[in-house]
Amino acid sequence: MIKIITWQNDLAREALARRSPLNTVRETVQEIIRDVRDNGDEALFRLGQKFDNAVFTDLEVSAAEWEAALLQSDARLKIIMEEAADNIRSFHMKQLRDGFEIRRADGAIVGQRVLPVERAGLYVPGGTAAYYSTVLMNAIPAKAAGVKEIIMVTPAPGGVIKPDILSAARIAGVDRVFKVGGAQAIAALAMGTASIPRVDCIVGPGNAYVAEAKRQVYGLTGIDMIAGPSEILIVSDEKTDAQMLAADLLSQAEHDKDASAVLVTDSMALAGAVSRALEEQIPLLSRADIARTSIDKNGCIIVTDTLRKAVDIANDWAPEHLELCVDDPFKWLDSIVNAGSIFLGRSTPEAVGDYWAGTNHTLPTSGTARFSSPLSVEDFIKVSQYIYYPREVTALVAEKVAYFAGKEGLEAHARSVLLRK
Repeated sequence: MIKIITWQNDLAREALARRSPLNTVRETVQEIIRDVRDNGDEALFRLGQKFDNAVFTDLEVSAAEWEAALLQSDARLKIIMEEAADNIRSFHMKQLRDGFEIRRADGAIVGQRVLPVERAGLYVPGGTAAYYSTVLMNAIPAKAAGVKEIIMVTPAPGGVIKPDILSAARIAGVDRVFKVGGAQAIAALAMGTASIPRVDCIVGPGNAYVAEAKRQVYGLTGIDMIAGPSEILIVSDEKTDAQMLAADLLSQAEHDKDASAVLVTDSMALAGAVSRALEEQIPLLSRADIARTSIDKNGCIIVTDTLRKAVDIANDWAPEHLELCVDDPFKWLDSIVNAGSIFLGRSTPEAVGDYWAGTNHTLPTSGTARFSSPLSVEDFIKVSQYIYYPREVTALVAEKVAYFAGKEGLEAHARSVLLRK
């Protein structure tokens, strides 16, 4: 049963401070990355058989496999995904930005160019659930940014990728798909193998092994973030329906046994009602065992004196998903400074953002919303600066630049500019 704690109790602070670590698999991931580096495709075939019982002779999904999967995919889901893709695309196109150029009166020119990466790698989980939405959320911003080639990797249990995953990939504009999952897939994307090309950045969520692999390959390639287990924090007054709040908490608890679901409210009566509603709803879920463990292990309801205190707690915790189930939620919006995605009002459940609204659902977790952001077009671009100084302008500033360099003890810097006087 979920814990109900008053904020004055130290247990409340302990409950919020406790988040699942990602470092427990570090050595195992190091070994997998080393194996892929040394043995390439052979390691991928061997690890695929070990972890996914997948035996095949070609890692890449062929054109024939892809077309066959599209014929088998859910027709209604395809239509819904196409509509969702339109929403995601329109939101992310607004994130595009241009470079700039400054032409000074003396003839000097400085500027900045904004360019997409050449090739992006997309990881799509395929273990305990199939995440078609993740394909859309990760590939569409890459296409909006202008990435030339999108490479997708996903586990293929038994050697087969679910048809609807490939349908989503086609809708989102993925170019190539490979039947590889886990840390080995991240290693292959980062270093390249005979079959899988090396990419410039890797995005997408995954389990602890995937997250740790992304941490370890950062520097060989870019990454979006190191995502931990899913989490939700709901700030609610006494007026919200307890059944709705319970369902919203379970929308994250059903993801993962390490997921965190937290309600902060100023009503003890509501806290009790939500606790009872959770007990009613958990047995009804197909993933009841996962949700049960998540709620018992990481879930809690914190009762505060005021909604202002509840908002302060939310900012301290910096949740991945934050619901404001209160009257006039826009009144509180400017008070939220740390959150991945904010859901305003009682009629806006987190699931709307996961699938439909167009905002991205790949979000910072484990308190990293204090300093990082949702996946966006920005994750697929890079910036180059440029400078042009005519000879006479360089001559005018040469003494100043040389003096500056000399004070740092860098004589060659100084000489390089003085030679152009």
